[in-house]
Amino acid sequence: MSGTTHGTAPGPRLYDRAAELAAVARLSDPTGTGGGGILFVTGGPGEGRSVLLARAADDFPGAAHRVAAPGHRVPWSGARALFAALAPGAADARRALRTARGEDGVAAAVSGLLGDRPVLLCLDDLHLWDAHSRAALAAAWRRGPLPGRPGPRWLVSAARHHRPPGVPGAETVRLGRLGPEGARALLGDLCAPPPAPPVVRRLVEEAAGHPGVLVAAVRRLGAARLAGTAPLPEPPVDGAVLTEVYGGFLEHLPADSRRLLTVVALAGRTGRAAARPGGVAVDAVLDGARATRTPVEPLDGLVADGLLRRADGLLRFEDPFLGRAVLAAAPASPHHGARRTGAPRPARTASALARGERHRADRLGPPAAARALTPVVRGRSHLVRGLAALADGPVMDAHEALLRAAELLRGRAPAEASDARFLAMEAAWAGGDVDACLAALGLGGDAGGTERDFLDGLAAALTLRFDAARPPLARVVARDGAEDDPRLLLRAGSAALVLGDTAAAARVHARALARARAEHRTALLPRALEHLAYAELRDGRYSRAARTAREGLRAAERTGQRNVAAHQHAVLALVASVTGDGEAVAEHAGLALDTARPHGLVQAATLAEWALARDERGRGPAAQAAARLAPLVRAGPRGGHFALRMLVVPCFVEAAVAAGRTAEARAAAGEYAVWAAYGVDGTAPALLARCRALLARNGEDGEDGEAGEAAYWFGEAVRRHDGCGNDFERARTLLAYGTWLRLRRRPGAARGPLRDALVTFERAAADGWADHARSELRATGGAGGGAADPAAWGLLTPQQQRIARLAAQGATNREIAGRLTLSPRTVDHHLRGVFARLGIRSRVELPGMVGAGLPAQAGGTEAKGLVSSRARRSAGPS
Repeated sequence: MSGTTHGTAPGPRLYDRAAELAAVARLSDPTGTGGGGILFVTGGPGEGRSVLLARAADDFPGAAHRVAAPGHRVPWSGARALFAALAPGAADARRALRTARGEDGVAAAVSGLLGDRPVLLCLDDLHLWDAHSRAALAAAWRRGPLPGRPGPRWLVSAARHHRPPGVPGAETVRLGRLGPEGARALLGDLCAPPPAPPVVRRLVEEAAGHPGVLVAAVRRLGAARLAGTAPLPEPPVDGAVLTEVYGGFLEHLPADSRRLLTVVALAGRTGRAAARPGGVAVDAVLDGARATRTPVEPLDGLVADGLLRRADGLLRFEDPFLGRAVLAAAPASPHHGARRTGAPRPARTASALARGERHRADRLGPPAAARALTPVVRGRSHLVRGLAALADGPVMDAHEALLRAAELLRGRAPAEASDARFLAMEAAWAGGDVDACLAALGLGGDAGGTERDFLDGLAAALTLRFDAARPPLARVVARDGAEDDPRLLLRAGSAALVLGDTAAAARVHARALARARAEHRTALLPRALEHLAYAELRDGRYSRAARTAREGLRAAERTGQRNVAAHQHAVLALVASVTGDGEAVAEHAGLALDTARPHGLVQAATLAEWALARDERGRGPAAQAAARLAPLVRAGPRGGHFALRMLVVPCFVEAAVAAGRTAEARAAAGEYAVWAAYGVDGTAPALLARCRALLARNGEDGEDGEAGEAAYWFGEAVRRHDGCGNDFERARTLLAYGTWLRLRRRPGAARGPLRDALVTFERAAADGWADHARSELRATGGAGGGAADPAAWGLLTPQQQRIARLAAQGATNREIAGRLTLSPRTVDHHLRGVFARLGIRSRVELPGMVGAGLPAQAGGTEAKGLVSSRARRSAGPS
């Protein structure tokens, strides 16, 4: 049912629901949830979830919309039903659905339909909605209302076994059974005239406070039975009543879960040895499942969802009515499959299996007490647990579970064992643990073909035997890269990254993403986007990496894969450090670290810290950037990620040299030289030459030798960049080279590299780096790509103008202070005011600004006096 309700009449009466109605009142209170709110209501079949939603909709002072689960689970069918209920027309509903599936999500779509009106949205039976709609709604609830918009109130019901999504600030109410007085009051409402007292007592006792069962039982009794003049059926609550209440719930359970529940119910009813006061023996249930060929994989899920309870080796139904309802459906359930194979009929089967004898499977196998789940079942269970932890949990927990799954499935389910090995390796890789990666690869003793090549090649690469790694990994890229299976394509892309072929990695991962989309692999999609974003980042395609990471972030949030989301946040932080968006760097890096630290995501944490350091270096404080980068380039458990720390070294060398930590920079550069010789990073030779140039600037050679060595290495770095791509790193080298030339008082030679760097930064939308290049270019007297404002010069005081002229000529604060009879501290204070008025960051930008705002002859007196003073000091005593 979907519709709009206005609170003009009293809603349905509820009994023993004071706490639930109080929670609804808090949700509806306009003074308490002005920014929207959400209340989850969970309960079993027939316990009154829908009635509570109807009452809330009737009581709400504004508009209220009730939306039931669609009759099917086609992707986005739930969202379509929601927008159809809210939109004035079909076109508006379609437009809202497009918005919901885009970047802005459900919150923007709902806000566009509702505006600023106070609205209550009641969503019934969320557990029956399709996964796409549930994920989109959960993401909108976690994100909260749009800024400046009140947002609707959400009242959402779901079955008791369904876990509501984790939403900050949301309240959850669990419906319980009625007390005797509440049940009697409900009977009074249902029957006119009221039933006879003995009938009331019997019905209240039989229904055990279950409102749905009570209503269904009364509906089957005629007036004579209610009045006590005709006997009640025995029992009053029979299979037909329970089927009416629980039938819909059972129909929506997966078929294997229904079959396993039937096995449990039959074993408990017919097995004397197995059935005990606390339930039925687990061994008897497993025997029954084997005899009837019923999969036992759903068992853990049924226990976790609260449908079954397991304790002391026994299983029982959490809700006894559910067990009886399952038995009522047993004649039409799972045993016709068993009968085709000659197995006994249900009652006899359960009894024989409970005794652990007389069935051929029991006579051939070990004793019942020694039997447990098969290795394949246990392996698949570990695989599921590992996948869950890999998506949203500690990655080394995921590694252990996946490692165990690979061991159990090896030789029994080869394809699943292969997946488990690869995922265990990925978990260890994300956790930065080389030994754990090698442990996962070592389980592939029975692997052959391309998988054998991948295992051998990656193991060789992890132990720095790259000559041995190249041939097998190249075969993986060539063979798996031509497949259509997204899993094989992800493996091929990983191999390409290890080989340093970032362009091939991006190409193969893009193909994996396309195949995952074509096959509607919703759970795999975030991982494919994660791999592609990282490959594009490594290849220097920063705008593409940002676009892919944003899409991957939305996909990860929709599917609850927080670990993938953390990695995408880290990629976005690094891209923002390129564009110079400090706020975005801080936001994305913070979000990445919030998940990476507790979950042990060393790779994501290293990327996030690297982004923060690059942003700090771009804004000037080299010491802080060097301090942040120093741990990332160290080996060991407290260092950076093993596959990233060499990539961080060039950035560390630049910051460390500027911060005076030359010895550490030289040691890191020496290790980087060894890495560059392996030939698995195309940009490494150019970046190594840049590191050597920066270190030569701070060497202990004579000035001419030092200058010659630095010039050689800068020229070599630029030459090597021309053959390896990555325009951004080439531009950074040109900027460092141009800055070095300017500081060597060679402004004419500096302008060429600085102009090239500026053009590249502007093309890459790297605004922060472009500003840096522009200021350096202005300091050489060249055009900086942006016109200085002459009017800004007129805003300076005469004293500030005099100080700015002298500083633009290269005078130090002490020299300016001596010339103008001021203290160096006063000069520093005035210069800060000059920088603020002119909108610049340092004195290196002053020559361009003074040249733009000053007449050609101005400032000559101070400059000439300063030059004369310097000349006298240089000449020394006569």
